[in-house]
Amino acid sequence: MASLTLDGLTKSYGDVAVVKSVSLDVRDGEFLVLLGPSGCGKTTTLRMIAGFVPPSGGSIRIGDQDITGLPPWKRNAGLVFQSYALFPHMTVAQNVAFGLEMRKTARSEVAPRVAEALRLVRLDGFGERYPRQLSGGQQQRVALARALVIRPDVLLLDEPLSNLDAKLRLQVRLEIRALQQQTGLTTVMVTHDQEEALTMADRLVVMSDGAVRQLGTQSDLYERPADLFVADFVGRSTMIAGTVTAPGAFRSDGGLVLTCPASAVKGPATIALRPERLTLGPAAHGLDNHVPGAVSFVSYLGAMLDVHVRLNATDHVVVQVPNRSDGLAPAVGDAIEVGWPASACLVFPREAI
Repeated sequence: MASLTLDGLTKSYGDVAVVKSVSLDVRDGEFLVLLGPSGCGKTTTLRMIAGFVPPSGGSIRIGDQDITGLPPWKRNAGLVFQSYALFPHMTVAQNVAFGLEMRKTARSEVAPRVAEALRLVRLDGFGERYPRQLSGGQQQRVALARALVIRPDVLLLDEPLSNLDAKLRLQVRLEIRALQQQTGLTTVMVTHDQEEALTMADRLVVMSDGAVRQLGTQSDLYERPADLFVADFVGRSTMIAGTVTAPGAFRSDGGLVLTCPASAVKGPATIALRPERLTLGPAAHGLDNHVPGAVSFVSYLGAMLDVHVRLNATDHVVVQVPNRSDGLAPAVGDAIEVGWPASACLVFPREAI
């Protein structure tokens, strides 16, 4: 186990920079998630750490060792691919042993280490099966055992749950997190799935256009997003465009006059509102902002409802409310008041998302 340091890591293909001077310190034993939309550079960053993509600039260190120029097999990093990449003609045990054989591990060590890795992922007794005889979740665990058997300093996970169905994803992500905590392995995972990132990570890195937009804990990114992109990408927000006209005063492009934090910078701005911070009905009237509207759509989400409320021709909000046991809920066309405190307004300078 060791820390991982990226210093000014860059990757360009011709004139196109896909990773732009990424610097990160991953602590010993930490689970760090690289989160961002497709094409943001997160997978390229992971593959540079693994050694499969040579960086155009910058450096990579595991502990005190600079591994920037080392080939993949000389970096003590275990990698779980998105596709698992199991050899179909090999048994589970042979697949898991592959990395040890490539490292010319003594024959007497291979079998006990393979058995140990399979125990860690709860696949004792599966060693003689072939990948085709396993479920998707079991194949994923074999890939994880193959990465763990070499006793890596760093574990790298490239969208490891993307091939599983929704229910299995929930189960396996909890298993991976528990295993990482049990082993204390420094781990870096790439995903575009917010829920995966929020439930598994110690800290998250939000990337966009090859650059780091924000690094922090779940609450840092959700409660205190660094910019409008992060506010829009992490969690859900309703955006209201307008102008901060004076300290604590905001006027939307649609004509709403709202109260916002006094610290907001004067000028063109966008307010982001989290759906759970808004209140519907009579209780809205005592809040800093309370606006009449009409229900335009209701999304049924099981335990919760998303109520879309049109405030005027331009502005609307989404309010998340519990699905009440008495069955009473706002209906499309209902006139209703929406309210929220000034502190619920996340205000950012106007920019394209």
